[in-house]
Amino acid sequence: MNPDSERELVEAAQSGHLESFGILYERYHSSMVALAYSMLADKEMAEDAAQEVFAAACRDIASLKSKEKFAAWLAGICRNISRQMLRSKSKGTAPAGEKMVASSLKDEDCRLRTAINQALGQLPPAERELIVLRYYDNLPYERIASILDISVQAVNG
Repeated sequence: MNPDSERELVEAAQSGHLESFGILYERYHSSMVALAYSMLADKEMAEDAAQEVFAAACRDIASLKSKEKFAAWLAGICRNISRQMLRSKSKGTAPAGEKMVASSLKDEDCRLRTAINQALGQLPPAERELIVLRYYDNLPYERIASILDISVQAVNG
């Protein structure tokens, strides 16, 4: 098995090979955190969402038909879980310790981070996802295109 071949990793994971799923987890965990963060604007919630994404993916990977679309499938799960978390948060059932900005940051850093979060929050979801994956997660255009299931030209446009 070629460890770089996503299709082969997905097929092995579908057959119950946990090491292959672990490689996929390592490959996409930070991207799912970034994607969740683009919706939740809370790092701790985004980390929790990413964990739920991989738990759901592990449980449901056998249902994935297009093995070459694993990243886009995972991103869809991430969006759904993040939406569920937002609904829970709006109902007041979110964890009590939520913080947008760490209290240990200097006031200047807090203001800058708050301004950036507010600006990101005003963008359409698709643009926010793209910016967070590119500039927060430092992903190359090809990887972003795979995760968001769009062309490299759309990412670069």
